[in-house]
Amino acid sequence: MILDAEIKAQLAQYLQLMENDIVLKVSAGDDKVSRDMLSLVDELAAMSSKINVEKTTLERTPSFSVNRVGEETGVVFAGVPLGHEFTSLVLALLQVSGRPPKVDQAVIEQIKHLKGTYRFETYVSLTCHNCPDVVQALNVMSVLHPNVSHTMIDGAAFKAEVEQKGVMAVPTVFLNGEPFASGRMSLEEILAKLGSTQDASIFADKDPFDVLVVGGGPAGATAAIYAARKGIRTGIVAERFGGQILDTLGIENFISVKYTEGPKLAASLEEHVKHYNVDIMNLQRVQRLEKKDLIEVELENGAVLKSKTVIIATGARWRNLGVPGEAEFKNKGVAYCPHCDGPLFEGKHVAVIGGGNSGVEAAIDLAGIAKHVTVLEFAPELKADAVLQDRLYSLPNVTVIKNAQTKEITGTDKVNGITYIDRATGEEHHMELQGVFVQIGLVPNTEWLEGVVERNRFGEIIVDKRGATNVPGVFAAGDCTDSAYKQIIISMGSGATAALGAFDYLIRN
Repeated sequence: MILDAEIKAQLAQYLQLMENDIVLKVSAGDDKVSRDMLSLVDELAAMSSKINVEKTTLERTPSFSVNRVGEETGVVFAGVPLGHEFTSLVLALLQVSGRPPKVDQAVIEQIKHLKGTYRFETYVSLTCHNCPDVVQALNVMSVLHPNVSHTMIDGAAFKAEVEQKGVMAVPTVFLNGEPFASGRMSLEEILAKLGSTQDASIFADKDPFDVLVVGGGPAGATAAIYAARKGIRTGIVAERFGGQILDTLGIENFISVKYTEGPKLAASLEEHVKHYNVDIMNLQRVQRLEKKDLIEVELENGAVLKSKTVIIATGARWRNLGVPGEAEFKNKGVAYCPHCDGPLFEGKHVAVIGGGNSGVEAAIDLAGIAKHVTVLEFAPELKADAVLQDRLYSLPNVTVIKNAQTKEITGTDKVNGITYIDRATGEEHHMELQGVFVQIGLVPNTEWLEGVVERNRFGEIIVDKRGATNVPGVFAAGDCTDSAYKQIIISMGSGATAALGAFDYLIRN
């Protein structure tokens, strides 16, 4: 039995939503993964009369395809799609059976109008919380377009293939045999990368807003909701709705919710925003802000949005080390997400740069996967909470090196080591390893505001108690500001503050 009773009870409800018969074509061998896959497929077939099973030979073994009767749909799972990918499997069963995917009609039209043949392959880890979004998006494209196919490949089940292709980060997507992209992507982002984009004119012709929010993370979403509830014309323009929390796995300090995960919270935020009359402009990067009679916000596509007030909530991103080898070996041994990429370093020696909470938590997680973990901390002492340090020092395969200044990440086609300087002695040391996880804090996404609003030496926007900047009508919220602490709940509070401050500004002006 692969599925426990609780999961089977939930699955049974979903399978009742299937609309037509489907065929699972199975390519299996004698190995354990094949046996597990066969057990899963047999359990699925036993739960629904609409699921039929056929034996076949596919490109990879073990794998199985999900098809309409008499038609190859192009959706394939290589390995056993459990863990975070179980939802991908369930959705594939429903969508191939004829259940419409929950996708905007405009996006469906973009998919159907794609020209050419697209054979996607996505290498995943079953513990990766970013992978399902990519897998599900490409599966939807396969279901909707006859010339699109997609195979999810569990890297743990196809280790030799992963090594041969040099895959060192997940999700990694190949298109027609060539590298296409790595990292979390939405369906809209994939289409944009394929050159299928919306006409910029639809943004340029919009009437002026009362409040325009720039940024779609917790601060921006909250600001948009608070503004819309005032009954004023509200818009939100975001490069990636959800922001940094899309890359966050476990969230245990969001008050009243004991545990949630970033992608789930991001989806809830978007659903909440859509409940109100908010004009959402996703996948749009802002490049300029200028105060005139109205405030003008220019997008990278050239469109200019106008508003009486603007709330900047562009958040922050992982800070780079800025040393030789970091950029060259990104996704080739240099990683930033231990939850996603950690399983690819099973049995290997890795380093974690950073001794704060994020770095120590990453080291603890990686210690259960890697052969050995070395933590390099620039300061004389770790900065993580005491409870995390106690846990870290209890692990037998972890070494902590303090006063370590990273000088270079070395490698040829992938990482093979790291060079650091002992700040106490000035001595230079080199360590052989296969992976480097960078966890040294955040940098605000405010470079585009140079010379426009007042920022501190860290690049954070300076705001007052109402979220106002030094530019009348321009407010800011969240991790891009000089807030003392960078937390989801604090960002949400500051988003509400900025929206209320903008509303008061509109009343007075």
